[in-house]
Amino acid sequence: MPHRARAALRRTAAAGIALAAAAALVVGAHPGSAQAAGAPLRAQRVEYFPGSGAEPRRVTVPVDTPAPTARRRPAPAGATPAVRPLGRTGPVTGRLDLVVMGDGYTADEQGRFAADAEEKLDAIFGIEPYRSYRGLFNVWLVNAVSHESGVSGDPTADVAKDTALGARFFCDDLERLLCVDTDKVADYAALAPDADIVFVLANSAKYGGAGYSAGDLPPGSPFHGVATMSSGNDRSYLIGAHELGHSIGHLADEYQYAGYGAYPSADEPAEANLTLLRDPGATKWYRWLGAQDPTGSVVGTYEGGGYYETGIYRPTETSIMRSLTSTEFNVVGREAMIAGFYADADALTSSVPTSRPVGKGRRISVRLAPLTGLADLELTWYVDGRPVPWATGDLSVTPHGLGVHGRGHEITATVTDRTTAVRDPAVRALTSDSLTWTVR
Repeated sequence: MPHRARAALRRTAAAGIALAAAAALVVGAHPGSAQAAGAPLRAQRVEYFPGSGAEPRRVTVPVDTPAPTARRRPAPAGATPAVRPLGRTGPVTGRLDLVVMGDGYTADEQGRFAADAEEKLDAIFGIEPYRSYRGLFNVWLVNAVSHESGVSGDPTADVAKDTALGARFFCDDLERLLCVDTDKVADYAALAPDADIVFVLANSAKYGGAGYSAGDLPPGSPFHGVATMSSGNDRSYLIGAHELGHSIGHLADEYQYAGYGAYPSADEPAEANLTLLRDPGATKWYRWLGAQDPTGSVVGTYEGGGYYETGIYRPTETSIMRSLTSTEFNVVGREAMIAGFYADADALTSSVPTSRPVGKGRRISVRLAPLTGLADLELTWYVDGRPVPWATGDLSVTPHGLGVHGRGHEITATVTDRTTAVRDPAVRALTSDSLTWTVR
């Protein structure tokens, strides 16, 4: 199944699950939308981290939060946005496309924006499974030129800056909540060849960030979500890493709040990392039970998660989905992330179109995504559904070389990721991609 079709199915099945709960981030404030006259102010439940390593907070903020008063001027002269690839690993139709833009960077500071973006992304992609699967991402930088350097709310709430994307701390009076004008973000993101996820780096050393779900973005926005983070804070990259856990892996938050008591629903959570079942052998992660986890604990059932204290269980004592003091996904989260990668990206691509028949002597070349570490790609060729053992692993074949001498036969290339980070057969199936050509 083409990756975009798989992605659509997965997003339909997961609608409203994880993107509506972007922890360490705030899901909600849509500063670009307008309320109808006399209409009640809409509000939305949000989660964010008020400080690096601090206990998360769950609050409600207005969806429409006004920006600080600042004289907004037209874009600076000569400030036509520039788009360039920071890391292009394959065609946009076969990759997760991450668009990064900066706010509060003047025309003279665009070089520093590029350096800041590269540093932040290197930190995020230093975390597994991002590290091993970076080859499934294209990264695009979009220069958004601001009149003034820095962003509003830094260092204090009364500071107002005229910036391209309207980034500001103290959003809805929450100091660490870093909101942006999502309409403008969408406009800039549209300049990239494609946009699945958008990161906004605020030119600031102040700790903060936010995360917007697809439902909080302008109508028609094609991307899964937007994460904001300060560029000069050495811990803010964890906000982006955590947000991708929601938007790509559809993972739930694993932390709880004092006083929230028992989980209020009798329905089993759809997210891979929460369960109502206390018996470890009955959980959705039973294949991992007893495994020594990269977070330092042993996989089992640990009570508390999804903001509630009792009646809900998570796989490990901690993880990046529980606290930003952890820089690791647990093995359950890793598996969910890998499933998410493959729902939106393909490890197998080819410049030879499958829509047209190929001649018996036509060379068919394929390309495997440049994956490392946890990934373990296996390429197999088939003729009419039967494997051709001697061609296993070959990146270039001809039908004649595979023993095909007549018309109407089908040549198929299939790649499967045999990674040991996947134990669920349903996820393993997602890691498999095929391309088929008909011989004329």
